[in-house]
Amino acid sequence: MTVRVHPTAIVEPGVEIGPGTSVWDNVHIRGPACIGRDCIVGEKSYIAYGVEIGHRVKINAFVYVCTGVTIETGAMISAHTVFTNDRYPRATTPDLGSLRSSAPDETTGRTLVREGATIGARAVIGSDLVIGRFAMVGMGAVVTRDVPDFHLVLGHPARPHALVCRCGEPFHRIDGMLATTLPAKHCHACGRGYRVDGGRVVELEEATVPA
Repeated sequence: MTVRVHPTAIVEPGVEIGPGTSVWDNVHIRGPACIGRDCIVGEKSYIAYGVEIGHRVKINAFVYVCTGVTIETGAMISAHTVFTNDRYPRATTPDLGSLRSSAPDETTGRTLVREGATIGARAVIGSDLVIGRFAMVGMGAVVTRDVPDFHLVLGHPARPHALVCRCGEPFHRIDGMLATTLPAKHCHACGRGYRVDGGRVVELEEATVPA
């Protein structure tokens, strides 16, 4: 399988792109960066140097992925999502005498988007965070805290709203805070099962197919 790069895209030296990946028009990927197999990078998106992207990742149009971000396999980053990596940004030195360097340093935040997660359109992701496995960030959300596995977060700032299945369907509503222990729950759409143990969502091995 070949890599498809639109002629208007800018792919700098040092960028590694896996087979089957498509890079669409007016994308800019800084080097060095690494993108896995069978990914889609949508039009007019920007990927900074040092970014690592796994396999079968969908990045929609107008997405900004800054230095310090790692996106694992199977994640989806919807249109107009913006990542950030500086908790206390300033343009200049304190005396206003010179511009600050844009190069990463010890204060640069590292954000990890875990496998299977979805980030909704126009979401803003704060710095130094983890978006958990198969978590879902609602459109327009502003994420300022880690998002646990299988959680749906909504709002500004984003707060937990429900637990979501691997397939994306909510299967348990959260009112305020997730219980420390929760008996088995099954997704009505695909039958996959989950329970909560010690405040963590645990997948069950068996699945009950919906009637």
